Amino acid sequence: MAKPVHSMIRVLDEERSRAYYARAFGLELAERIGFDGFALVYLRHPSSPFELELTVNFDRTEPYDLGNGYGHLAVVVDDVDAEHARFTQEGLPATPVKDFQHQGKTLARFFFATDPDGYKIEVIQKGGRFG
Repeated sequence: MAKPVHSMIRVLDEERSRAYYARAFGLELAERIGFDGFALVYLRHPSSPFELELTVNFDRTEPYDLGNGYGHLAVVVDDVDAEHARFTQEGLPATPVKDFQHQGKTLARFFFATDPDGYKIEVIQKGGRFG
């Protein structure tokens, strides 16, 4: 049985990205492995073994083109409205909270955040399918 362990994104500025993910989602440094020319930086929330891997190519000076294939990373929170208010108060980019309906029932409540490199993160209310 396969067990998901991490998702990787390429980032331009390691410190800026680490600061964003710590402030926005409470992700902490799990490990940083430096190589000639690049580093792999693993971030993790204390409540989960799943990691976000930031790949930092030291010679890169231009932002990455995210193209049209990337979707999003998703996180679950206990109170999406409170989390949205915190993002707004801290000046972190966030779309309005959306009530996603299917056949007259709320399927999910969420908003999208955007990290410094333009990656989208879906912030979902805990409950139902996203328990």
